[in-house]
Amino acid sequence: MKNVRIWFKKDLECRYISHLDLNRTMLRALHKSRIPVWHTEGFNPHPFATFPLPLSLGFRGVNECMDVKLEDENYSFEEITSKLNACLPKGLRVFNVTEPVMKAGKIAYASFTMRISEDKTPSSEICGSLERLMSKDKIEVEKKSKRGLKTVDIRQGIKSFEVKQMLDCAVLEVVLSAGSSDNVNPNLLVTALEAETGLEYTLDITRNDLYNSDMELFR
Repeated sequence: MKNVRIWFKKDLECRYISHLDLNRTMLRALHKSRIPVWHTEGFNPHPFATFPLPLSLGFRGVNECMDVKLEDENYSFEEITSKLNACLPKGLRVFNVTEPVMKAGKIAYASFTMRISEDKTPSSEICGSLERLMSKDKIEVEKKSKRGLKTVDIRQGIKSFEVKQMLDCAVLEVVLSAGSSDNVNPNLLVTALEAETGLEYTLDITRNDLYNSDMELFR
């Protein structure tokens, strides 16, 4: 048996399917493709797949991955790519298959590109508001937890950032804490920005890459 990591992009309409629906879609594709993946045991066997770090609803993902186990250790990675793409909807595309290098538990950071706009506000003004927000010592927002709403400081979860002015929007390139122990959703940054300015922004968020605690690319 061989562990493999399947890399794919999540875009277009598929950005708006939940992680549960993504899981179902991938399992159906694995079943339909007849790739020799290991199946769970019991009354309802199904292809076994895990996702190192689920992607939030509405986000574009350009380097997403899914881990499976192959029963045939010599099965071609190129064939996995072609067979899965033949069974997936347009917004999901497999672009690589590799052997896992890092365990999912090593994920500590994620990088995002956030395009932020508001119809009546110049991009230069949005950039200025972003710069002021990101330069604060504390950025407190209300965050949902199992016990209800609580106020948290997300500033410590910002590893690095860069604000860029575009013609029609402000672009925030940011690296945030990610993983099981500490996870800052980029939507919280926009929540904090809206609280500061009193405006409601239009967002386009792409997750680019995942990293370990040493900022080594997750592979």
